[in-house]
Order: sequence, then structure tokens, then C-alpha cells
Amino acid sequence: MNKQSAFVAAALAGLFSVGISHAADSMDKNADKEKCYGVAMAGQNDCASPAGAHSCAGQSKVDKDPKSWKYVAKGTCMTMGGTLKPM
Repeated sequence: MNKQSAFVAAALAGLFSVGISHAADSMDKNADKEKCYGVAMAGQNDCASPAGAHSCAGQSKVDKDPKSWKYVAKGTCMTMGGTLKPM
């Protein structure tokens, strides 16, 4: 293996490890949370609607849309008036 190939291999290994680290951080960040449907205010949803009403975070058009979800602390969804599954 020449020096250029070794450099490219080392750079790719570094990028790969950063990607894995970032994915693990994302999973840890939401480990104590659950998706709660029907509690997000308009424009405050965390991700896409499973029914296809919108495709990204912050695109809900109505308050407490039963098809839009928001991350909440585990065990609090039902007390907030939401559900753990889309309606």
C-alpha cells in the first residue's frame, strides 16, 4: 500500500467512526423519550407524519394534530392527552 492509499484509508476510517459516534449520540439523546401523537402545537412537531400530511419536522399546520408527533419524556404522553400511536 502506498502513502496516498494509506492516507485515504485512514481518512475514511475517521469519517466512519465519526458517523457511528453521531448515530449513537442521537439514539442516547432520545433513550428516555417516546413519540407522542396529538400534543405538538402547529409547527412544533418533531418529524414526518406517518399519514403523509407532511414530510418533516416543524411542518404540522394545526395544533395537536393526531397524526403528528413530538418527543416527550417517557411516561408523560398519556397525561398530556396524547397517544403513543397515530390516530
